[in-house]
Amino acid sequence: MPSSRLVVILFLVFDAPRDLVFKAFTDPALIPQWWGPRSTTTIVDKMDVRVGGSWRFVHKEADGSENGFRGEFREIVPPERIVQTFEWEGMPGHILTDHITFEDLGGSRTRIVSRSVSSNKEDLEGMIESGMEQGARETYDRLEELLDTLKRTAR
Repeated sequence: MPSSRLVVILFLVFDAPRDLVFKAFTDPALIPQWWGPRSTTTIVDKMDVRVGGSWRFVHKEADGSENGFRGEFREIVPPERIVQTFEWEGMPGHILTDHITFEDLGGSRTRIVSRSVSSNKEDLEGMIESGMEQGARETYDRLEELLDTLKRTAR
């Protein structure tokens, strides 16, 4: 029986140059400023941005509880593309592969196309049921705010 892959695709446009958007994704000092819901504090436990390198971020909730996320970088082409795995430690072994492209739209605008690929329906449904959609929405809102701040301070 052929294997099926399920894909979630996000299209986002930011009013910021591609190099700056790519930096926000790859600079461990910037990650805590935008990655994750507003109700959490993100701790970068590990971030080795190279092919074969790994990453691990921890969301710390106000009540002190923590959720870990981890993955491995499979491809990095600055400032065009990142391919990495994504695993929520609350569902170990259920791994998505994220393909993120950064498209220069000119005029200091960048489009991100993020394709999250799952090998089965259960993994993808589990991630969505865990609150991934709301978390992604807040995360990208925070990224937009950070990019605005970075652009202002660079002037």
